[in-house]
Amino acid sequence: MKQPSALTDLVEALRVLPGVGPRSAQRMAYYLLQRERGGAARLGHSLERALQTIVRCRRCNGFSDTPVCDLCESPQRTAEQLCVVETPADLLMIEQTLAYRGLYFVLMGPLSPLDGIGPKDVGLDMLMQRASDATVKEVVLATNFTNEGEATAHYIGEMLQARGIKVSRIARGVPVGGELEHVDSGTLAQAVLDRRPV
Repeated sequence: MKQPSALTDLVEALRVLPGVGPRSAQRMAYYLLQRERGGAARLGHSLERALQTIVRCRRCNGFSDTPVCDLCESPQRTAEQLCVVETPADLLMIEQTLAYRGLYFVLMGPLSPLDGIGPKDVGLDMLMQRASDATVKEVVLATNFTNEGEATAHYIGEMLQARGIKVSRIARGVPVGGELEHVDSGTLAQAVLDRRPV
């Protein structure tokens, strides 16, 4: 039996989510259509609205609904420190620790030459311009402790040090191979507080 093309399209659309294979996508599609049509409508509306209104902050490259996000605009933040993270989820994890009061730069992923992701793909030009601002005194590298995250931190550290900018790396309280969004707040807070020069 051939399933309706709209159902096939829905299953394929759900497969773009990380960790969702063909069977999981099919189960989700059937569930939404059988039991959660209202939830499916809300999901569709929320996705459409997010795609239309969410932009990248001009200063930190994170998600925002204004040209400059609330964090970057906050007078309560220390403009002398700039923390570099891979994803918006990593930024939120560091914020939850309450151990860091500086500003951020979000790469939107690590460097990964094997996947074709180079310096231009993660906004390193924008980062270098921001870090070279006379206000920034220290750049804290808080990339993940994966191979890609370590390579990204090393690459950024070398570029910043060549410009005479102080660079530090969060300490290894985070497990090797771990990703920041999955680490408990206490461990992450200690890692931020015990950061070391690169």
